[in-house]
Amino acid sequence: MQLVSVDRIWEARGLLEGVTRQTPMEHARDLQELHGGAVYLKCENLQRTGSFKIRGAYTRIHGLSEEERGRGVVAASAGNHAQGVALAARLLGAKATVFMPERAPLPKLAATRGYGADVHLHGEVIEETLDEAIAFAERTGAVFIHPFDHPDIIAGQGTVGLEILEQVPDVATVLVATGGGGLVGGVGCALKALKPHVRVIGVQAETAAAYPASLKAGEPVRLPEMHTMADGIAVGQPGPVSFAHVSALVDDVITVTEESLSRAVLLCLERRKLVVEPAGAAAVAALLEHPGRFQAPVVAVLSGGNVDPLLLLQIIQHGMTAGGRYLKLRLLVPDRPGSLAGVLSKVSELGANVLDVEHSRISGRLALGEVEVALNLETRGPEHCEEVAAGLQRSGFTVV
Repeated sequence: MQLVSVDRIWEARGLLEGVTRQTPMEHARDLQELHGGAVYLKCENLQRTGSFKIRGAYTRIHGLSEEERGRGVVAASAGNHAQGVALAARLLGAKATVFMPERAPLPKLAATRGYGADVHLHGEVIEETLDEAIAFAERTGAVFIHPFDHPDIIAGQGTVGLEILEQVPDVATVLVATGGGGLVGGVGCALKALKPHVRVIGVQAETAAAYPASLKAGEPVRLPEMHTMADGIAVGQPGPVSFAHVSALVDDVITVTEESLSRAVLLCLERRKLVVEPAGAAAVAALLEHPGRFQAPVVAVLSGGNVDPLLLLQIIQHGMTAGGRYLKLRLLVPDRPGSLAGVLSKVSELGANVLDVEHSRISGRLALGEVEVALNLETRGPEHCEEVAAGLQRSGFTVV
């Protein structure tokens, strides 16, 4: 299979002039301590529609003939590709129909409709949604816009690689969130053509990683099941076009845990003031999970920022738990007036924040004259948890 050339990516760059933004490159000083050199974040979460997807969608739809655009376009997506196709179609004067999973995040659903697409909900998983979109294309003559498996899509996404080289000319490693492989394949096309020594590494969610097995088998392999908070990169099987690019141009594909994804989202929000969805934070999760593994300067692509606020709240709590920021403990204290106030006063003195407290006199563990106090606390991290527990113990409270 012929791979996308860098000339084709430069052509896409010209098409996208005035349509997409050259997104910022943020220097992440807090992350460089883990890797002994400069770390940068390529903020595609600040792109139009909230992700890199507009690059490939516009390039693909622009390449259609006038007659093809007149038939309309159809896409299937959990959210980001849907928004990219909806906006690109509107800008290019084509009618867009988008199929999304029945449980698609409401903000992504509303945004896709807001860009002018006709949205249909179908299927529990993206593969079912994809099948329905293809069937719609066959029934109506609309042109199917694949989320990743087309040379024009890969060329459009490859413009991210050109910007990386302009913004960090001495980059040594680029980490890219990877679902179907369109983005990492396109970035690989650009970087390997212009600076072959730069390592390009795809990052997948551990529980939705189709590429490791596919690369080992030498062909696309379908996952039997997937379950991850990173819905934007939950792709059960690579396509033949994207697989050819990833296998030829990407140096490695690694996986990250759900805990690392949630910690990465929290870090971006807390330290960098950037709202990033779990899929978009996969490259940062790799930095957290594999300290010292990547040659600096490192660029981590934040591929998207479209996240449901309710999911974001859950992810923040999950990330704080994974980072050791919550402490749950039970204390045995004397059953006399002022004991609970004494416990809470000591917790405050130790710098922890009380989230909730439970006071019980009914337990088979209690001796006469004792009560049990259960505390849920917010702390500054694992070391602070140990300090709080030890401080309470020193103050005469029995930690169980």
